[in-house]
Amino acid sequence: MEMITTPNPIRGGIYLVVDPAALTDTSYQKIRLALKSGLAAIQVWDNLQYISSKAAIVQTLLELARPFDVPVLINGNWELLTQTDAHGIHFDQPSGNLALIRKAIGRKIITGITCGNNLETVQYAIDQKMDYISFCSVFPSGSANSCEWVKPATIKAARAMTNMPIFAAGGITTSNLPDILHTGLDGVAVINSIMKAEDPAAVTTAFNKILQQQKSH
Repeated sequence: MEMITTPNPIRGGIYLVVDPAALTDTSYQKIRLALKSGLAAIQVWDNLQYISSKAAIVQTLLELARPFDVPVLINGNWELLTQTDAHGIHFDQPSGNLALIRKAIGRKIITGITCGNNLETVQYAIDQKMDYISFCSVFPSGSANSCEWVKPATIKAARAMTNMPIFAAGGITTSNLPDILHTGLDGVAVINSIMKAEDPAAVTTAFNKILQQQKSH
């Protein structure tokens, strides 16, 4: 492994979640195009149980993202941070072992967590000095079927609690993103909108343009 650099902070933008079990040569090409168009982060979804080359997949994504200074995060499987150069970890729920995990990893990492309508998870993220939160699911989504449907009012309430970056996930497209911008979110976490797009570069650019317009208002 190369020398691990301190990860850039996540401030908002397009957070791409990738399914490691579905990666193909075409998938990597789409990820590269999305990176060129401007991603905030890449998350390796915790769908690794039947994959033997877990660390190799993470390192390949890191090599793709490195020229763009885009951090790569692991979902749940924090041990991969001790085996790779990955920049951080995303939790699906609060962990009582976060301090021990940080100590075991032994370097500065980015941490984030999925939130639902229970604002106690937001408070947990604040108390643990996490770097961002992500609400799931804001729209019906086949890839976010384990999430509850989050009310816009919940995201607004979280915005009043913290200045940390807030992402929204679940069924988000360039068509419905404007409907939730009023909540105060900073970015979107997406899978299919980019990975199933015929032109992932155009979709990524369109997402970024919508978010930038929101910031200018």
